[in-house]
Formats: sequence, structure tokens, C-alpha cells
Amino acid sequence: MKIRHHRKISETRWLNLFEVSYEDHTGTSRSWLLASRKAVPKCTGGGFDRPDAVVIVPFHSPSQKVVITREYRVPLAGFEYGFPAGLVDPGESVAAAVERELKEETGLQLTRIVRSGPPVYSSAGLTDESVAMVYVECEGTPSTAENQGTELIEVLLVTPADAERLCRQPGLKFDAKAWLVLDQFGRFGRL
Repeated sequence: MKIRHHRKISETRWLNLFEVSYEDHTGTSRSWLLASRKAVPKCTGGGFDRPDAVVIVPFHSPSQKVVITREYRVPLAGFEYGFPAGLVDPGESVAAAVERELKEETGLQLTRIVRSGPPVYSSAGLTDESVAMVYVECEGTPSTAENQGTELIEVLLVTPADAERLCRQPGLKFDAKAWLVLDQFGRFGRL
């Protein structure tokens, strides 16, 4: 497989659509459509070493519960259960993005980053977007006072039993990463 070039099809503030020309393993010329948060897709411009966004897995130390969000998502026409998350701003460190997004979306204060993963991909057939999963400890009282007008978020603190119950409810919509973490938390009681 060899990537040849890309052509930008559309451009918006947060997302771009590209047609990427490539040669498959048989030597046949092909094209692929993909979405990217970058001005140039990573497959032709690089940048695989830095995540586009963070997904924060917060453990609220005072209550000994995991913090999740229930957020309205337009593409789902409803609410999705997930974790606080957000884009890493240009020049911003992953740690700074985690602290900022946790405070903005939940009102909680970061006390410690426990561990941070490498950039991972949720839907590589559709996009080159990557996220870093960052496990943290936090404290404070949940609040959505700093949410933006485009955000409709409910902050929930859940026990392992709560997580297991949520993961077993048919019809609920989950972020894939959040479901995996919550399923493990519900079954084993730890992150």
C-alpha cells in the first residue's frame, strides 16, 4: 500500500474532508474518503505522534466514584454516556488539555494524572483523529457552569454497581471507549 496524494473536498473550522489517492497491494490505483481535524490528513502530512484530543477517565477521590458525562450529541439525536473529552489546542500539552477540559465540562479539579496512553484511533476507516486516554484523580463538586452554549452535559458519579447497571441497559448510547472502561469498572470494581 502506498499513499500518493490528497485532495481537500471541504473545510470547516473543526473538520475537513479529503479524498486520498493510494495504490493498493496489487498495484491498483484507488481512492479513500476521510475526515480529519488537520489542514492536511495525517496519512500525507504526518503528525501521528500527537493526539488530537483527550478522553479523561476521572476518579473522584473523595467519593471513590468514577465521573462520567451524559451529553447531548447531534449526530446521535440524543444523549451519549462518555467521559469528559476535548481537543488539544495548538501548543498545549496533553496535561494542560486534561486539566482545562475536566474543569470546563465537569467543574472538577485535577489532583493527579495517574497514567496517559498513546494516541489511539476509534474509527480508522473514517477518520485519522486520535485521542489520548488519560486516567486521573480529581476532587470538588460537579458543576456544568463552565459549559459552552453548544454543550448540554450532565455530570454523574458512579459506583461499580451503577456502571454495571448502565452498561447492561439496552437503548443507551455509549462512547465505545467509555463503555469498555465502565464495563471493566462494573465487573471488577477498579480502573
